[in-house]
Amino acid sequence: MRTCKQLVTKGLLAAFAAGLLMSCQGNKAGNSAPAASPAAGGGTPAAGSFKIAYVDLDSLEAHFEYFKEKRALLEQKQQQMDNQLKGKARALQSEYEDLQRRASTLTQEQGESAQRSLMTKQQQLEQEAQNLRATYTEQETKFNEELQKRLDDFLKSFNSDKRFAYIFSYRSTASNILYKDPAYDVTPDVIKGMNDHGAATAK
Repeated sequence: MRTCKQLVTKGLLAAFAAGLLMSCQGNKAGNSAPAASPAAGGGTPAAGSFKIAYVDLDSLEAHFEYFKEKRALLEQKQQQMDNQLKGKARALQSEYEDLQRRASTLTQEQGESAQRSLMTKQQQLEQEAQNLRATYTEQETKFNEELQKRLDDFLKSFNSDKRFAYIFSYRSTASNILYKDPAYDVTPDVIKGMNDHGAATAK
């Protein structure tokens, strides 16, 4: 009669466990700052009055308190999700290794039953990881949309006098702006205004 040791395939879960430990790393939440949209000024600027401005998103991320608080909460959720999946993957790997050690003492029927149980747990853990990643992605999307709306709404108010025809976004690592004159950098004003508005709302 074949023993369980002969039935248990070496490395049954090793590759899975190793892959799952890294499954959510590609989901880290970076690149979540809103891209500034053109301010809704409306109308056509008079001749000689066409002006543009830009917002430095790197600086906005670093100094906009609401963004930093929400980003920290999102990163905390990401870490909790990673820890939860890693813990369960380690437990499943330990169960597999224990089965290998006991394989020679089990009957064929016992070995097959233990193997089926491990495979079911593996599938359940893969489904849980998929569900958690989907939930996190949804939360991150809502986070981005909320920030974009806050920035859009503020810029409409900020440019209510229509002094700027366009307000562009700038990021040092990804931007179509080849040259920028610091004289047209409205980032400090935007940061101060949005922080002041956030502080007033929180009271």
